[in-house]
Amino acid sequence: MSNEPFVPKETLDAIERFALVYADHQARQAWEALFLLQHRLKDAARPGREPLMIQLRLSWWRDRLAEPVDHWPKGEPLLARMAIWQAEAGALIGLVDGWEAKVVGEDGGTALESAQIAAYVALGSLVGEKDMAAVQVTAEQLLNPATVAQAPKRLSRKMRPLSILRAHAVRSAQGDSARPVANFAALLRIGLFGH
Repeated sequence: MSNEPFVPKETLDAIERFALVYADHQARQAWEALFLLQHRLKDAARPGREPLMIQLRLSWWRDRLAEPVDHWPKGEPLLARMAIWQAEAGALIGLVDGWEAKVVGEDGGTALESAQIAAYVALGSLVGEKDMAAVQVTAEQLLNPATVAQAPKRLSRKMRPLSILRAHAVRSAQGDSARPVANFAALLRIGLFGH
């Protein structure tokens, strides 16, 4: 039985849960923590909230992630999951800043997109991915699927979830998500073989 605190997986999207299945066992916790944090930040910055409340919520995350792990409050289960990210906490702080810029700034989400790409690159570094250029390109294609013209780069098993997310985004942008069986088969092939 795991002694890790429980964080409900229901907060993850179906595609994220599917992608996690194909993550290398040693990389899975880092992937799950990143997915959960992105959901938490998105919720903190959701439309309809007062900008000041959004800034306060995001500031709390920025302050926690800037602290050493042993200073983090014990009552927040997601923080316990984030400990694996200590060496790359700067990338997570970038995500917080990106959400703040999107919601209360005027950049239209440019900073958030850059921060998301940087977070995937940081995750690659964290789990020991060797082809960091491929991680960068794959993350860029994930966030701009309508502009993808080149074949995907093949990533290691540690970064397989990124390949799955990218393929799903590209297929959705091309209208292939309307064919669920073909879409599932394509994602399953990527999950199993990486391409």
